[in-house]
Parts: sequence; C-alpha cells; structure tokens
Amino acid sequence: MSRVLEPFGESTQKKEGVIWKKVIEEQQCPFSGKACFKVRKSEPGIAIGTCTVDYGKIPAPIVICPNRLLERNKVFVDCLHLLSTHQPGNELHIVPEISVPGGSIDYVLASVRRSKVIDFVGIEFQTLDTTGTVWPERQRFLRSVGLTVSNADHDSKKPFGMNWKMTAKTILVQLHHKIGTFEHLNRRLVLILQDCLLNYMQREFQFGHLENPARNGDSMHFHAYSLGKDNNAFRVSLDHRISTDIAGLATALGLQAEANIEFEEIARTLESKISDATLLQLS
Repeated sequence: MSRVLEPFGESTQKKEGVIWKKVIEEQQCPFSGKACFKVRKSEPGIAIGTCTVDYGKIPAPIVICPNRLLERNKVFVDCLHLLSTHQPGNELHIVPEISVPGGSIDYVLASVRRSKVIDFVGIEFQTLDTTGTVWPERQRFLRSVGLTVSNADHDSKKPFGMNWKMTAKTILVQLHHKIGTFEHLNRRLVLILQDCLLNYMQREFQFGHLENPARNGDSMHFHAYSLGKDNNAFRVSLDHRISTDIAGLATALGLQAEANIEFEEIARTLESKISDATLLQLS
C-alpha cells in the first residue's frame, strides 16, 4: 500500500473511478479550486500535489498541505461563532493574505454590511512540514497505477519524516507576534491544525493551563481537526477546541519564566527601599 494517501485530493485507496493520468496532468487542487501551489524546486512546472501521507508511527493519516483543510470550507463555518457582532443579513467574506502588525494572516473571515466591515476573525493554517522528500513515494504509486515514471525516482531510497518540533515552535512564535494586534482590537485569531499536531504541542510545550474548553472571549483559539474515512475518501471534521490569550500563549512558549524573573528583580529592588517613610497613610 502506498504511503502517499492523497495526490491532488484523490484517495490512493479508491479501486476505481479515478483517471490518474488526468489528475496528474491537470495538477489541480480540489480544495482551493486552483492549481496546486507546491511545485518542485528543480522543475517549477511540475506540482508535487501530495496532500496526505501515511507516516506509520501515527495511526491516522498526516496532512502535509494546508489547503487540504479547506475541504468544503468547513473550517470557516466553524469560526462563525467568533464573529461576536455579526447579524443575520450581513454578508460573509473570506479574504486571503491580509497583512497585520507582526506578519500576515492566511485568511480573514469578515462580516460585511453595506460594503462596511462590521466584524472579522483572523484564521491561520498549519500542517506538518516534512523532512526528506515524499517524491519517490509519489512516483512509486504512479507507476503502480500504470503511469510512466523514471527509474531513478522509482528506485530512490530517500526517506521522509515529520518535522514536529520545528513546525510547532515556528507557528507558536508567529502566533505570539500576531496575537497582540487581535487582543488590542478585541478580535479573535484562530489556528486551524490537525489533531495530532495539537496533541504534540500539548505534550512538548507548556499547555497545562489550556485544558478547559474554548471560551469565545479569548483572543487565541486552536481548532483541531481529525481526518476520517468515508467510503475510501478522507473527510475533515472538527475534533476539539481550546483557547487562551496573549499571556497564555507566552506561557505555552515558556516566555512566562522570563517575565517572572523580571518581576522578581523589580520586587527585590522595591523591597530594599520600602520603609515606614514610604508607607501610604490616609491621614
């Protein structure tokens, strides 16, 4: 069985109904409705197109392309409750690539009335980055369904793995840079990710204070999605949600320890100076 589970959104486990030659030639992403944006560095005209893989150590399929999570626009619907001032009759807009202090946001879900933005939610996507290359696995699958691939690609022994630590730390740091803007504006920022990646964050970072269910009033939300089977096709579904604020995100990254040291230094200075003469007296 192929370790590549979805090239260009089509399941490799389907026994019939997929014309693989056409899928590979068209290079279309069915989730974004556009051409696949992941191309080979050595051959920019060729899209890699691998959405989901089997990693072995993790029993569930691993999503390696963020556009895979756009399936049916479900992730945007699952953020509607965070538009606190949205009203029936308002239009809903999904706007990609919006610049904010601290970086850019993948998408913004906006509530619009008479061409004026009434409310909005920032939405970031993060899937696992791979180490090595998935290309040989892809090519071996294509040969197995009768397509022509080079022997060099087919016979390559180059492995691939999952870059858990770098993926998790990079996105958490980026979120910490951006969340201040949303908190200042009293708006919400949501990270869309797979459940296995959130589980890793909870194990490897300081997430102990984020065990309660998500609260709408928090500025930072994590929406974790699972990938389940439906008639040999995979479907994303919301698994669980947690939330926090800028202070909680700092704690998750271990930044709170530094803040505590600064507080303790100031406290020691104050303690060395307080006396009866500095006591506030109401007389």
